[in-house]
Amino acid sequence: MPPVMRPPDPESTYEVGDIVEVFCDHDKNGERIRGWLKGIVVQVDAKMVAVQFRSSVYLTDGWMVPDHILWYPVHSDHIRFPNKRSHTQKADTSLV
Repeated sequence: MPPVMRPPDPESTYEVGDIVEVFCDHDKNGERIRGWLKGIVVQVDAKMVAVQFRSSVYLTDGWMVPDHILWYPVHSDHIRFPNKRSHTQKADTSLV
């Protein structure tokens, strides 16, 4: 009997237009940092997700990406949907 493949987890399926967070090197307040940055999914295939950003992003070897687009494997630990709860908490504290 051949092995049965399970369908992809709906929480890890990305679609064009999704807002996501990516762990990458980027500019923040004039400094280059490594952390989570919000972007938008611009292309998806069976294995890879392309995310575009408004700010400058960098490859791990230091080169700036001119089109602001980084590619990640669909199941990478470096791409996720934003945690709505944490963004709500940030918004609440910024109003104080």
